[in-house]
Amino acid sequence: MSATKSKRQIGKQKQQSVSSASWNFPLDSHNYKIIGIGAIVIAIAYGLMSTAISDDPTQWNNPLAVTIAPVLLAIGYCVIIPYGLLARKKETAEISSES
Repeated sequence: MSATKSKRQIGKQKQQSVSSASWNFPLDSHNYKIIGIGAIVIAIAYGLMSTAISDDPTQWNNPLAVTIAPVLLAIGYCVIIPYGLLARKKETAEISSES
């Protein structure tokens, strides 16, 4: 009595179809330009802030360093940089007419 053994695939795995996932970096040149503008605004603010440094304690600090520089820093860090990270470039929608 001979029993037929079924052929097993020992050590072999079934080949599964792998779908290739396309991943694009979320930031493009539009975002980098906005972030660059934010970095320039922040650099200007730090430059203005450095003008208030003086060795004479009786000398009044530069008003630009006391008022304008903190405002520019807040705008740069809290408005421009986050907008540059979150902004999407508006794409023109192409309307295709099917007839």
